[in-house]
Amino acid sequence: MSAELTGTYLTLDDGRPAVRFSRTYDHPIDRVWQFVTDADELAHWFPSRAEIELRVGGTITFSGDPNLEDTTGRVIAVEAPRHLSFEWSGDELHFDLEELDEKRTRFTLTNVLVEENTAARNGAGWEVCLTALDAWSRGERFEGPHAGASAPWQEIYRGYVAAGVPSGAPVPGLDDGS
Repeated sequence: MSAELTGTYLTLDDGRPAVRFSRTYDHPIDRVWQFVTDADELAHWFPSRAEIELRVGGTITFSGDPNLEDTTGRVIAVEAPRHLSFEWSGDELHFDLEELDEKRTRFTLTNVLVEENTAARNGAGWEVCLTALDAWSRGERFEGPHAGASAPWQEIYRGYVAAGVPSGAPVPGLDDGS
């Protein structure tokens, strides 16, 4: 599998580093909103089980990742069905949905990073997750982040590093001490 890099590394206006991904789905905005907010839909593509209390200040419970401790986060913003932002282990995830027409929606994920050196690692991880979401949106199944060590992220990670995206952060489940 050749590593197709769809993410962009950027510095936000406030100086924070981030990686951003955009996709277009052949679904109405309300359906794509379900992909982002419903725990059973998230289970098909998101790296952890995520139970979201959909209100500003609401709690998100992340569980089920064999490489990470169960954690909680906090909802930063909700504007159904167009925007959701929440904190996860210090990072922020921003999901923006734009209705292109009645049957198509642009999905944008921005992972605002606490540490710049996590960009390549997180970028590779989101590529795998979003490949699973792409498949799920077409009615197909792709194990993606739930494939464990066999998830196809390493070649993608090397591609991001080769492209000059900041790297060096430990990889949970692979690096000692994580």
